[in-house]
Amino acid sequence: MVCKLLEHVRAGYLRQVWDKNDWLYEEQHGFRLGYACESEVITVCQDLADSLEKGVGIDAIKIDFSKAIDLDPCDRLLMKLVAMGLDLWVVIWVREFLVGCTLRVRVGGQLFKEVKGISGMQQGSILGSLLFPVYVNDIWRNINLYIRLLADDCIIYRKITNKNDIEKLQKDLDTVGDWASRKWDENKSQ
Repeated sequence: MVCKLLEHVRAGYLRQVWDKNDWLYEEQHGFRLGYACESEVITVCQDLADSLEKGVGIDAIKIDFSKAIDLDPCDRLLMKLVAMGLDLWVVIWVREFLVGCTLRVRVGGQLFKEVKGISGMQQGSILGSLLFPVYVNDIWRNINLYIRLLADDCIIYRKITNKNDIEKLQKDLDTVGDWASRKWDENKSQ
């Protein structure tokens, strides 16, 4: 109970820092006050409707980063937390929360042996859902298309009026692929 209470306090602080520093990508609709899956859907649908009304096609790609938070190394997250301007004591608290935690599973009445967690977030943790946007907050850099984020889901799209637009879309998809590959390669080397 005390841990959950502390998570709520830290979550509130994290949101304050995001808002104060205008740090979170403006098209992240997850885990933000005033935003939700509905706001992402409405925004995307409005963009599609506007494009259709003008007779312009759109190519769209949906990406699901499921289990991505379980793969990203803790050090990378902590560096991003420092860069966003969090108090160092909070960063240390988050590190202690993440590193060396033990996990235990109960199936029916049987409680299994504890194992040490090596990466990721405790399932059901309050901070886990708030820390995930930190991982993906930089995905939009170096691309020139629409990108809308909702927690661990992403939709990217571009208006297609000619062959040049298709080539630009492919270039941006390659950039997103490189971004994801870098994260995966860093994880494998840890």
